[in-house]
Amino acid sequence: MRSFKHRLLMAFPYSLLMFLSSCLGINSDIKNRPAATMSNVKSTTSIYSIKVNTLDGQPFDLSTLKGKKILIVNTASKCGYTPQYEELQELHKLHGDSLAVLGFPCNDFGGQESGTESEIGAFCTKNYGVTFQMFQKVHVKGNEQHPLYKWLTDPALNGWNKDAPGWNFCKYLISEDGELLNYFGSGVKPMSQTMLDAIKK
Repeated sequence: MRSFKHRLLMAFPYSLLMFLSSCLGINSDIKNRPAATMSNVKSTTSIYSIKVNTLDGQPFDLSTLKGKKILIVNTASKCGYTPQYEELQELHKLHGDSLAVLGFPCNDFGGQESGTESEIGAFCTKNYGVTFQMFQKVHVKGNEQHPLYKWLTDPALNGWNKDAPGWNFCKYLISEDGELLNYFGSGVKPMSQTMLDAIKK
């Protein structure tokens, strides 16, 4: 059964959702872990070795992003948080020299990303002018969990974190040398001061 929070996400416009979230405290379970509070344990495998494909099916070598921070986001086209695409694009435009924003469409939550890759690409371009790198649709949980999200959510692989996405638009920040720095829940906006501070560290 879907939680009260998740039913709200599907039922209300984004602006109203944010107001209700504030009043009802439904974002209290969002976890934001600043780098200063993390263990110094290193990951046991490299994120750069994981195979991913772009939205048009082309292999993408994550190792080409060494030297940049990476922000990994599980996205959806019909979610209360979908307007975050706009801030993700702004983040990409402002900090693209030092930060790579990577979007991974996902249909695991509320069936809110049921379209094909071509439909997803058209939606992102038409509605939000997305130019940051988008990838093929993946599963972020369950038996078909993509290896990237296995790495992001298994402490034995990434060194410390076990938090999996609880909904669409959860965010993982990776350091310039491939270490997982932070997990941010859906309610942490891409252009929030919390996010900007983490990116600048």
